[in-house]
Amino acid sequence: MSKRSARAAKRPAVPKRARPGAVKSKSKLKKKDYTSPERMAKIYAALDQLFPHAECALKHSNAFQLLVATILSAQCTDERVNKVTPSLFAKYPTPRDFAAAQQEVLEQDIKSTGFFRNKARSIIGASKKIVSEFGGEVPRTMEELLTLPGVARKTANVVLGTGYGIASGLVVDTHVFRIAHRLKLTNSSTPEKVEQDLMKIVPRERWISFSHQVIWFGRKVCVARKPLCPVCPLEPICDAPDKTV
Repeated sequence: MSKRSARAAKRPAVPKRARPGAVKSKSKLKKKDYTSPERMAKIYAALDQLFPHAECALKHSNAFQLLVATILSAQCTDERVNKVTPSLFAKYPTPRDFAAAQQEVLEQDIKSTGFFRNKARSIIGASKKIVSEFGGEVPRTMEELLTLPGVARKTANVVLGTGYGIASGLVVDTHVFRIAHRLKLTNSSTPEKVEQDLMKIVPRERWISFSHQVIWFGRKVCVARKPLCPVCPLEPICDAPDKTV
């Protein structure tokens, strides 16, 4: 063995230094779980405190009136709908009355809600089907409701949840869609997929109340422009990029 080899053999082993940009430990790479039971419990507690008795804002006396009001609420505020429906329901008290309505006349009756031609067509079409196929009663299943003109999952969930107390899913309107993303409960791009994501993490017994609470939360606190983060009880657990604090 040469002298150089002997000296190298006596040197203590020096641990290799981690290279810049090397992969960090798994614990440091662990992603934050925004849908953990602990975080969801905090969300439920805040909503229960803010809106313990949240209900649908659309005024109605029965499931059919709720169906009509929900169709009218598309691209329109509930306040505007509630100004239109009292006289509307007095003029057309039953599904048969709406089914017999003239398209042009009903359009004028609901004109202030916007998109009145499509809405009138949907209301008359839904009323005719309710009369001819469901004995004048609004059906109580998602599958049947979706066969009515102008009815998609959001409207069906409103009618089933509020009108009949049936938890068939969650109402995903613009407020629920926005807040579900702000709270990072979903990253889906359509209301249908957002609903499916929420159904996986929200207990079924909360589906109806959760929808109402989040809608009111979106109206009063987590508004679209400049959310009221300084007074929001969920601010400490919210990582939304458009927070105002």
